[in-house]
Amino acid sequence: MENKHESVKRIYNYVANFFLMLVSVAVFRYIWITELNPLMRTPFEGKGNILLFIVYVVILFLMISLFQGVKIGYYRLSNLLISRSVAYICAHIVLGLQIILMIGQVKYSGIIVMRVIEVLAITGTLNAILTIIITKIYNKIIPPYQMIIINGDYQNNLRKKIDYRSDKYKVKEEIHISEDMDKIKEKILLYDAVMLNDIPTDKKNMILKFCFENDIRTYFVPKISDILVKGAAELKIFDTPVFLCRNMQLTFEQRFAKRTMDIIISLILLILSSPIMLLTWIAIKMEDGGSAFYMQERCTMNEKRFNVYKFRSMRMDAEKNGAQLAKANDSRITNVGAFIRKTRIDELPQLINILKGEMSFVGPRPERPEFVKKNCESIPEFKYRMKVKAGLTGYAQVYGKYNTTFLDKLKMDLLYIEKYSLLLDLRLILMTIKVIFMKDSTEGV
Repeated sequence: MENKHESVKRIYNYVANFFLMLVSVAVFRYIWITELNPLMRTPFEGKGNILLFIVYVVILFLMISLFQGVKIGYYRLSNLLISRSVAYICAHIVLGLQIILMIGQVKYSGIIVMRVIEVLAITGTLNAILTIIITKIYNKIIPPYQMIIINGDYQNNLRKKIDYRSDKYKVKEEIHISEDMDKIKEKILLYDAVMLNDIPTDKKNMILKFCFENDIRTYFVPKISDILVKGAAELKIFDTPVFLCRNMQLTFEQRFAKRTMDIIISLILLILSSPIMLLTWIAIKMEDGGSAFYMQERCTMNEKRFNVYKFRSMRMDAEKNGAQLAKANDSRITNVGAFIRKTRIDELPQLINILKGEMSFVGPRPERPEFVKKNCESIPEFKYRMKVKAGLTGYAQVYGKYNTTFLDKLKMDLLYIEKYSLLLDLRLILMTIKVIFMKDSTEGV
C-alpha cells in the first residue's frame, strides 16, 4: 500500500510548481500586453496572445525540468534555488530572441531586451522568495524518512552524507550485515526506509525481495556490476526474459554525432570566450610574471596520452615535490588561480584539446598517468572509464564534487557510458552552467 506521504508529496509538488508558473505567466502577460505587444506591426489579439503565453510556459517548464528545479524537497534549498535561477535566465534569453524575431524591427531591440530583463528580474525575484517559502512549508508538512542503514565492510562516509540531508532522511539506527538475517528483517520493519551500504550481492538480493514484499522504500549503493547491467537491452526473442549487455564502446553513429557536436560547440565557445581568455592571460602574467598556460600529461580513450591545456592557477613550483591533488585552502593556489578555479575559467584552453580531437566536450575527466596506474592497482575496473574519450565536463563533474572519491567518480563515469545518448550530452553541457555556481563542486580533497 502506498505511503500517504508519497501522495501528499506529489500533489504538493504539482500545486507548488503550477502556482510558481502562474505567477511568472502573470508578470510576463502584464509586460507583454502593456509594453511589448504594441510594438508589433500587427499586435496580437485573443488566441495569438494565448498561444504566446503557452509557448512561454513550455519554454520555462522545459528549462526548469532540464536543470532539475521541479522536484521541490528533493534537493537542498540552495541547490533548488540555483537550478531554478539558471533555468529562468536561460528561458528568458530564449524568450528575448523569440520576441525580437517576432517583432522584426531592429530599432526596438533595445526596448525588447530591457523589457525581457524586467520580466526576468521580477519573476526571478518572486520565484526565489516563493521557492524558499514553499520549501519551508514542505519541510514542515513532509517528515523525513526514518531510516536504518545496513553496512558492509567498505567505509565510505555514507552516514555523514545522509546526515547532511537531515531534511529528507533521519538515520535512526545502523546495523552490520554480519548480524543474523532474521534480526535484520525485524529491524527493517520498524522503519520507513532502508539503505544498503555496499553489502554482499546475495544478501542484498535477499533484503531487496523482503523490502519489496513489505512495501519498504529501499536504497542501495551500487557495485560496478550493477552499473554495467544498467544499459542492458531487453530481448523479446524467447519466451524467457533475457537482457543483453553489449559491452562495447560507442557506435560509429554515436561517435560521428558526438565529434560533430564537439567541433561546432568548441569553435563557437572559443570565439565567444576569447576576450575572457585574453583578460585571464593578462591577469596571470601581472600577478607573478610566470607562464599563463599549463600543460600536463593526461590519459584519454584506450589510455592514450596527450597534453591537456589549462590556465595556470598555482605557483610555478607547485609540483616540485611531485604530483599531488589540490587540497582545501591549498597554499599553492594563486589569487588569480583561486578565482579562475571557482569560475572554471582555468578549463577554457581545453576547448583547443576538444577541437584537436584529443578530448570530447562530455566524458570522464582525463586523469594523470600516475593516478591511473595507482587507481587501477586498487580498483582494477578504473580502466573501464577509458572506453570513451575524456571530457571537459561529464557525469561525475555535474553530479559529484572535486573531492568525491575515485570509486564514486568511476561509478558515475560508468553510468554515463552505459546511459550514453546525444541528448544526455546536451543535458550535461547545460547542467555544467549550474555547477559553476555551486561552491562544493570545487572543494579540494
